[in-house]
Amino acid sequence: MDKKLIKKKYNEKLELLKKYNRKYYNDNISVVTDADYDILKKDIIDSEKKFNFLKSKDSPSNLVGFKPSKIFKKVSHKVPMLSLSNAFSEDDLINFEKKITNFLSINQKFEIQYSAEPKIDGISASLIYRRGKLFKGLSRGDGKEGEDITENLLTINDIPKIILSKDFPKEIDIRGEVFIQNSDFEKLSEKFANPRNAASGSLRQKDPEQTKKIPLKFIAYTFGYEKGLIVNNQSDFLKKLNEWGFKTNPLNTLNSGVKNLMKNYQEIEKKRADLDFDIDGIVYKVNDFAMQKRLGNVANAPRWAIAHKFSSNKAISQILDIEIQVGRTGALTPVAKIKPINIGGVVVSNATLHNEDEINRKDIRIGDTAVIERAGDVIPHILSIDIKKRLKNSKKFIFPENCPSCGSKTIKEFNKITKKVDAVRRCSSEGYYCDKISIEKLKHFVSKEAFNIDGFGKKIVENFWKLQFIKYPQDIFKLDYSKIEKLDGWGQLSVKNLIYSINQKKNISLERLIYSLGIRHIGLENAKLLSKHFTSFSKFKNLSVQSDYEDLLNIDGIGETQVNSIKSFFSNKTNIKVLNELEKVLVVKNAIQNSEDGLLKNKTFLVTGKLNGISRAELKSLIEENSGKTVSSVSKKLNYLIIGDKPTKKKIDNAKKLKINVIDQAEFMRMLNKTS
Repeated sequence: MDKKLIKKKYNEKLELLKKYNRKYYNDNISVVTDADYDILKKDIIDSEKKFNFLKSKDSPSNLVGFKPSKIFKKVSHKVPMLSLSNAFSEDDLINFEKKITNFLSINQKFEIQYSAEPKIDGISASLIYRRGKLFKGLSRGDGKEGEDITENLLTINDIPKIILSKDFPKEIDIRGEVFIQNSDFEKLSEKFANPRNAASGSLRQKDPEQTKKIPLKFIAYTFGYEKGLIVNNQSDFLKKLNEWGFKTNPLNTLNSGVKNLMKNYQEIEKKRADLDFDIDGIVYKVNDFAMQKRLGNVANAPRWAIAHKFSSNKAISQILDIEIQVGRTGALTPVAKIKPINIGGVVVSNATLHNEDEINRKDIRIGDTAVIERAGDVIPHILSIDIKKRLKNSKKFIFPENCPSCGSKTIKEFNKITKKVDAVRRCSSEGYYCDKISIEKLKHFVSKEAFNIDGFGKKIVENFWKLQFIKYPQDIFKLDYSKIEKLDGWGQLSVKNLIYSINQKKNISLERLIYSLGIRHIGLENAKLLSKHFTSFSKFKNLSVQSDYEDLLNIDGIGETQVNSIKSFFSNKTNIKVLNELEKVLVVKNAIQNSEDGLLKNKTFLVTGKLNGISRAELKSLIEENSGKTVSSVSKKLNYLIIGDKPTKKKIDNAKKLKINVIDQAEFMRMLNKTS
């Protein structure tokens, strides 16, 4: 092969990598999988090693990330935020350790200790503290220069704003990852393709008030510049981070030897599907700081650390059909029906296509042979299609301009925040005109954080809808139980249980009722704010005049987007009828203004296990009504761990170690002078 052709192919790969970086760092869009990105990056670096005439300032061996956006002020990192070399096999780890022992000229039998830290797939951030106070927060940027995103980082509860510990350094740059938990991402999945994109898009908002509404988390794992840090190794530094109030990865371990690293890697990989956050590998760091200092860096990566990437779960299948699913908010989601295949031990027959733009960009057609990926909890999706195997008579998939359920025109809304047209196409019908939207609204109405009717799940909603037992929410409370009793699988006892469950929920709080209505952009937290503003169902129900809507903008946490959704909801006659009918069958409790001096003042609670006769959301409301607070994990900040049926043993053990009060549901109710 001649030099010109080699250079041409090399430059093409560089341009492709630059395009991926630009989309990833500036536009918050992942156009390729991590695995494909890593392969491309490795190809470029391997080519440079093989042919010494291949050099470029844009090479991944010289760069980290991409130039900072013009939206935010640029700030130089005192210590560069380096990238990491990648390992994909046990041989790569053996080679990594061999390089360390050779560089330090130590006996290869010498056991090197490594801090093994699962790599969260989020956004890197640098927190600069001076005299215990958070002074500035930066993004990674290009590794040398980051973006000043201090105001947005200040909205994250996991990030300590002031640290009073006497051993906290005079000045330090704490580094970590900003991310969104998978359980929180479910509520945002219509807006973003994956949790990482959601975290990136939220963290780089111009308006911190918008960032504040997103449940961002932060996990700390290292430091850059420091002045006064008295710690000798990484494992002790992680312990210090916890003492100072930072959260660290609960799966961090200390290991020696490649065999133990591989064993830990395999154990973590098995746990991936059960984690509430995405991880794409494990980072191994030489534990000893003195040894790290001796090893130093090579190009843009440290010699003392490496990222061991997980294998991507992929398979090849044929697309049998493309169906359009209509969600509660009218979002049209295309789903590929594929020939069932086994990916990572799970049989997959559906793969999400995300939206219309995704189908057009990848030119996905019915009959195509496609590469399907399933990673952890992520819904299986189509990575690419094999053009060579495409059928001669295949036709482009035309996304429907009318809703497949009700025939209403579909629209793409203009997003005032991003100044772009949304990728998601929606059904324009309002109220309960569209059958598919109606079914999803009813599922939401009976869901856990709404009415939480025991024994009235999604399948029952679908069955009762087909039988025309229910069409609107109020129908749930007017069921003909004599007809239900005659159905297959139903009998006197099961009907009695259903009657009891429904009657139990006729008494409901205003905030849960507002949430249950499924008004777009009104989640549980916004429903709480609205309930406190209106105080009673009658005041909320009678919302109508323009001045009332303008007044909603004065509620801290409610913005123009939410107000427009509420206005749209009340402009629909069917929705008004639903509210009037619900008023006849329900007892809606007025909103209780949280007492500042309640029975649970200055006390924090966490629940583990299933509760009896009360949902976690209801229990949380009880705690807040009595001046208490709930926390998300066992730590020194926790006062009481409430245990239900089948609690998590690890939480109980950690609570006992920290001498935290472990109580059952009955004991908690006695604290409020209530019976369980």
